[in-house]
Amino acid sequence: MMMNTTIEQLRGLRLPGMATGLQEQLSQSGMTALSFEERLSLLVDREVHWRNDKRQARLLKDPKLKYNQASIEDLNTSAGRGLDRKAVRSLALGDWIASGHSVLITGATGVGKSWLACALAQYACRRGRSAFYQRVPRLGEELRIRHGNGTFGKWLLQLAKTDVLLLDDWGMAGIDSQTRADLLEIVDDRAANQATIITSQLPIEHWHAWIGDATIADAMLDRLMQRHHRFTLTGESLR
Repeated sequence: MMMNTTIEQLRGLRLPGMATGLQEQLSQSGMTALSFEERLSLLVDREVHWRNDKRQARLLKDPKLKYNQASIEDLNTSAGRGLDRKAVRSLALGDWIASGHSVLITGATGVGKSWLACALAQYACRRGRSAFYQRVPRLGEELRIRHGNGTFGKWLLQLAKTDVLLLDDWGMAGIDSQTRADLLEIVDDRAANQATIITSQLPIEHWHAWIGDATIADAMLDRLMQRHHRFTLTGESLR
């Protein structure tokens, strides 16, 4: 009875890992041979693992990636795709996130740009990093809503703190002056501090013209290009 009360108290204190661990110890006869210190250590370890697992599950769910199951382990590097598995894994395991690098992925429609980007973001989440996915063609609408309801400033701060920002389908549709200015703010907040992944059908040399305003384009591309990794995917559509 006393232990049942203790288990409920642990749950009330938001220590579900320890509560589950204690239940398991009570059902295992061999545990009585361990000292108090050893059993306590096992309970604390169980709580730590429970919290880490819960945090990783949240990190994997929060970004709402287009391809949530994309994984660098399943990367298609068949001939003609212009993609080297070793280069991708080296990047994924490197310090590009902590160093605030950009990853620029270009290529024709259907060659797997978004899939590769999601795989990199997903792997970052598996390593304890936060990520956020945003399609650029819908960015203008998102920004108008947030300006209208007064949440833009808070959202901008959240993006600035996010470890990996994935901007998908960059350059697919035109952007207005407000979206252009806000996009510069987003990029500027992240420059040299947080990592950004961009996918685009548009070759990088045409990005300046797509942005539209020469001054803003210069500023935006200067920040994105400071420290970047580039992948140009080729081959037939995989869809």
